Amino acid sequence: MSTLELPVVRRAAPPARITRCGPVRLAVPGRTLLLVAGTPGAGKSTLLARLPRSPGVVVLDSDDHRRALADRLPNVPYDRYRPLVHLRHRLDVVRRAASSTATVVVHLPATDAVTRAAVALLAALTGRTAHLLWLHVEPADARQGQRDRGRLVPSSSFAGHAERAAATTASLLGSATQPGWASVTVVDRAAARQGLRLATG
Repeated sequence: MSTLELPVVRRAAPPARITRCGPVRLAVPGRTLLLVAGTPGAGKSTLLARLPRSPGVVVLDSDDHRRALADRLPNVPYDRYRPLVHLRHRLDVVRRAASSTATVVVHLPATDAVTRAAVALLAALTGRTAHLLWLHVEPADARQGQRDRGRLVPSSSFAGHAERAAATTASLLGSATQPGWASVTVVDRAAARQGLRLATG
């Protein structure tokens, strides 16, 4: 059985940095997939909600599926249909990655290396260049972000996310290469609040 290995992208510049002022600006030319990841409550949805929409760019946020199902199931607690939200979101990611859309922006926590590798592999399989935007926040700030949006991740699950997220930040900032990713950018919460701009040309 043959295996498909993710390409190792080598860079002359540091692979990631914390940006602290002005909108986060990313160059994502051609056929690309941008993963916006970080601990639940880090501010991914807020960042993407403020992203200016343009032709050829699609933003995939699980919140869209949550709202659609909430309208259909108004008397059902979110915990009961959360797995369906996640399933629909992931199927949408695969479908859009295989489409002719030039730039696909994906919202996922992806605090575990397996999920990030799966997204990078999906990009490679669908002929896309993979880019990673990682939101680094302290656990207390992420927890407050969850309270602000009115949806708390169970404590045991959040603890796992927080532990993996801290290790991910250290890995991204400390490694010269990240297999499968053409670019890796790490931003803090203050930078994320300044917004995101994509250069797709």
